[in-house]
Amino acid sequence: QVQLVESGGGLVQAGGSLRLSCAASGSTFSEQNMGWFRQAPRKEREFVAAITWSGGNVYYADSVKGRVSISRDNVKDTVLLQMNSLKPEDTAVYYCAAKPRTTSIYNTAGASYDYWGQGTQVTVSS
Repeated sequence: QVQLVESGGGLVQAGGSLRLSCAASGSTFSEQNMGWFRQAPRKEREFVAAITWSGGNVYYADSVKGRVSISRDNVKDTVLLQMNSLKPEDTAVYYCAAKPRTTSIYNTAGASYDYWGQGTQVTVSS
């Protein structure tokens, strides 16, 4: 079991930056591949970024590539999402998710993830 709690969301102007944090608890965090997803109003949830259990590999959605960086700290049991050059279309609720290390991070389907946080709101004003 892994429990996930996101933080760091807020209101920011276009072009600004935010760093989202996902704090995990449970005994198996270091064995989990981690991902970030987002869901905007009236839109389906979409994949943002993922990182392997070791941090050795990462994967990004084309819509955020070059503006977003995912990282993790297996000592502090946290996953970070650094977001730069934010755009109004980045406005969404951002969710942290976890899945076993045996499940590829290149499988971006939400259904491939077993555990989810409650989400944190990111609002980018124009």
